[in-house]
Amino acid sequence: MEKNNNNQKPKQQQIKINANDKVLAGKYANVAKITHTGEEFVMDFMSVFPPVGTLNSRIIMSPGHVKRMLIALQENVSKYETKFGVIKEPQGPDTVNGFPVR
Repeated sequence: MEKNNNNQKPKQQQIKINANDKVLAGKYANVAKITHTGEEFVMDFMSVFPPVGTLNSRIIMSPGHVKRMLIALQENVSKYETKFGVIKEPQGPDTVNGFPVR
């Protein structure tokens, strides 16, 4: 970001993001597994339809970026609930690593 000489807010740099149609279509995930080390968080997003599951995406982030993502998610859930009402937490089946326990 560039600073103005008048002690005003920094100018926002515009960044162009490219994405192909396959990425823009997105992937459905009904299970997420999150693990971490001292250096990074690893988030696996899966679609699980027993008896099989598919890993759709693995996202690896620094702890600082995960914290910013958490704040952004909290803000967006709040905006969503203000507009559409409180999100009810569904009572799902007992699971181990996202897979139903029978």
